[in-house]
Parts: sequence; C-alpha cells; structure tokens
Amino acid sequence: MTVPTQRQPKAGDLRRWRQYLADERAEAAVYRDLAARRTGEEREILLALAEAEGRHEDHWKILLGDQVGKPRRGDIRTRLLGFLARRFGSVFVLALAQRAEGRSPYASDADATPAMAADEQIHEEVVRGLATRGRNRLSGTFRAAVFGANDGLVSNLALVIGISASGVATHVVLLTGVAGLLAGALSMGAGEYVSVRSQRELLEASAPNGQSNKVLPDLDVDANELALVYRARGMSEDEAAQHANEVLRDNSLAITEEVDEHEAIGTGFGAALSSFCFFASGAIVPIIPYLFGLGGLAAILVAAALVGLALLGTGAIVGVLSGGPPLKRALRQLGIGFGAALVTYLLGLLFGTVAG
Repeated sequence: MTVPTQRQPKAGDLRRWRQYLADERAEAAVYRDLAARRTGEEREILLALAEAEGRHEDHWKILLGDQVGKPRRGDIRTRLLGFLARRFGSVFVLALAQRAEGRSPYASDADATPAMAADEQIHEEVVRGLATRGRNRLSGTFRAAVFGANDGLVSNLALVIGISASGVATHVVLLTGVAGLLAGALSMGAGEYVSVRSQRELLEASAPNGQSNKVLPDLDVDANELALVYRARGMSEDEAAQHANEVLRDNSLAITEEVDEHEAIGTGFGAALSSFCFFASGAIVPIIPYLFGLGGLAAILVAAALVGLALLGTGAIVGVLSGGPPLKRALRQLGIGFGAALVTYLLGLLFGTVAG
C-alpha cells in the first residue's frame, strides 16, 4: 500500500479523516456480517470486500497518526446497513450497499488515493453482481407481489372513490369495495393458475421423451438420424453430426436434457394462492375507512391517504431492489396510482351528476 504524503492537517481534515475511518470500519463490518450468512463463493467475495475496506482503513490511520482520537460511529446509512445485515442478510442489504459504494466521495477528495477511488467504483460493480444473483432468485415472486398488491391498491381505490363520488350510500360503497376485492383476487388467482399451468404444459410438450434413450443401440449408425435431433434443436450440421457420433459411441450419454433453472416456474396452485393473497392485501386498504363507518369525502380522503402510503412503500422497495433512487420510484408509483384513481373519481362525479 502506498504511504500517503504527510502534511500538517487542519481541524476540518481531522474530522473528515476520522469519519472516513469510522465509515470504512462500519462497511467492513457489514460485509463480514453478510459473509457470515453465506457460504462458498459469495462468502469469499464478501470477505475479500471487507479486507479491501480494511486497507482503506489503514490509509486513514496513517494520515491521522497519533490523532486518531476516540472511535467514532459510521454514518447513519452504514449503521442501518449493519443493522439489516446482522438480522436479515438479504438482497435488500446488498442493493443498499451497492448504492452506498456508488456514493463514495474518494474520487473528489485529494487525501484519498486514486487506487482507493478505483476500488470503491469496482466494489459497486462487485456488489451489483452479488445483488443481481439475489434479484434473479426472487424476481418471479417479487414481480407477483408488486403487481398483485399494486393492482389491488389502485383498482379498488379507483372503484371505491368512483362509486362514492356518484353519491350512493356508504354501505353500498363498502359492499362494492368488498365485491371488488373478492372479484379481483379470484380473477388474479384464476388467471395466474391458468398462466402457470399453461406454461408448464408448454414446457412439458417441448421436453425430450426420456424413452428415446432406450432405442440408441438399435439406430443405424451409417444413417445417423440422431443428428437430425440436434439439428432440430439449433445445432449446425457439422456440430449435430459430431455430437450424434459421441452419443452413439457412448450409450450412457442421454438424448434428453435437463430443463434450465430459469424454467422452474412453480405450481399452479401456489401461484394462484400467492396472487390471491397479494391482490387482497392491496385491495383491502381502500375499504378500511368504510369498515370503520366513515363515509363521504372523509372516507375518500382517508382511503386515498392509506393507499398513497402503501404505494410509496412499494415504490421505495422497488427502488431499493433495483438499485435506483427509492424516492423517485416511490413518487412514480404514487403518481401512476393516483392518476388512475383520479380519472375514475371524475367519471363517478360525472355519472352522479347525469343520474341526478
């Protein structure tokens, strides 16, 4: 490690270096905590990141010399990461760590070496890679959760305030909201069941027949029709002939192939139940004020506020997991949801006026 050039530090320099030192210690602890919850390659990568943060820590120790002072706490973001890493160790923590690495101030700080600034940029890419593994593992479930909950929130809010704006009695709005919840959740569940079952059936129809392996010893080696199988699967003529010859020479090789992991799509019943629950969890929010006896404009405002908070929450979660700014994603989600609800409300007012 390059020894930093010594100079007479000012009070502001000492404060900044001490904070950097505390942050590096805290970040190294985060990576060690995450590594403790993993095995194999991911554990090794996280420990290597912790070791790199330790090298940065040494840099600030050398600059501070005997003026290190009392140990300080890392910044609030790093402490939050440490809390989450110790208790969860999930992809959420990695996504937050990715953003934290991307905000490193070393590139513009003359007291940090170019190597340190480069390290932090590379660390962001390393953590992005680890977070991507987790995102891929939960992508299907996460998509269903966000889509189902948001659909329930927006569609039932739009339904409830649209009916309420038309001037009907409160109990009618409540019954309409409950009916919308059940109808939407059942529709989502049924649709997901049919979708998953259909996808599984398509995959099963595309999977090679395992019985084909039994006829390998009886194939005409000269005709080598086995090559046609591999050409049909996309190999070139030469590649197909070579692979077919290998299979015919060693009958232990199988014609059939394993389905890729990304084709593991779960069961139709499990997907249906998940979609039902996710939609219902969102759709119940807009009818909460009506369940407690509120009506009219007050109920509409309370319902809108509750749904707004839920949309902000789901949008922020999407932002965290995607590595983007949570606030921007939250406001986008809120704008889309409230835009749809506003259109329905205005239509309800229009129909109420016409009916009156």
